[in-house]
Amino acid sequence: MIKILSASRRRFGIAAGMLLAAGLAGLPGAVFAQPQTFPTRPIRFVVPFPSGSGTDTAARIFAKKISDLTGQGVVVENKPGGNGFIGVQTLLGAPADGYTVFIGSNSTLSTNAATFRKLPYDPLTDFTPITLLSRGPCLIIVPANSPYHTLKELVDDAQKRPGALNYGTGSVSYTLYSEWLNEQTHMKTTAVPYKGAGDAINGVMAANVDFAVVDASGAIELVKAGKLRGLAYTAPQRSPLLPSVPSAPEAGIPDFLAYNWVAAAVSAKTPAPIAQRLGELFAQAGASAEVKEYYQRQSTSLILSTPAELRDYQKQEIARWKHLAAIAKIELQ
Repeated sequence: MIKILSASRRRFGIAAGMLLAAGLAGLPGAVFAQPQTFPTRPIRFVVPFPSGSGTDTAARIFAKKISDLTGQGVVVENKPGGNGFIGVQTLLGAPADGYTVFIGSNSTLSTNAATFRKLPYDPLTDFTPITLLSRGPCLIIVPANSPYHTLKELVDDAQKRPGALNYGTGSVSYTLYSEWLNEQTHMKTTAVPYKGAGDAINGVMAANVDFAVVDASGAIELVKAGKLRGLAYTAPQRSPLLPSVPSAPEAGIPDFLAYNWVAAAVSAKTPAPIAQRLGELFAQAGASAEVKEYYQRQSTSLILSTPAELRDYQKQEIARWKHLAAIAKIELQ
């Protein structure tokens, strides 16, 4: 299995601020004469998912802090649907002046490239990367009144009744995770698509689907409140926020280390100094006590990478998901 992060990438959280500052400081002062005044009017954050998703929450947290830093409003605009294509088209159709920023995830910025034959955009060449904001594991969840109390019980039943069980999926990434889980456990289950992770979680709570693989940060409080049941936390160790939920190895799926991530990017046509200024603002926002405290309360790690590190990570993720899609025999859309 391809590693999710190399050793150098795991040092993002420690080195990102210093690397970004050093890179900015090395540029000629004249380059920043105009960008230093940016922004002079409100900024729009485009999120390709509904409100309440992990990506949406991250966008709103950074929007508030960047607004505080600049004195300009930062509006979060949700453009869900179409596998993220609507949000991407909104960004790419807007003026490339830095006032429209894409807050995307692994699905729009990597996994779509592994699951579509003809993608209407290129996640590498159509975007200028700003920063990898955060990264966190998933949860495998079932309804609170589900007959399955362990992942093994779910898998055993699914193996006995191929195709009888279904799963909720909020994006192509979650479909890929779920089909990867099917491949790992020799299950055959059926996808039920939703517009976003929040809707998929609601579908599980209402027992409209048997299970789902979802962003842990969006489900932790519901599991703690007894409104959902967690069967596995897709990381090598248990989450301190959910000590009763087994880790992936404990649940019998040691290789199923599924992670979601959120990143900021702009149109590739955006002037480089403006993109660099946005990177500086995100780095400053991420260094604030408010943002750090928020992520400490989640199962998600605050990353704050450099643009180059985000681009390298995208390439790794695209290769990784193409490899896993081939292993799981996922039919391209």
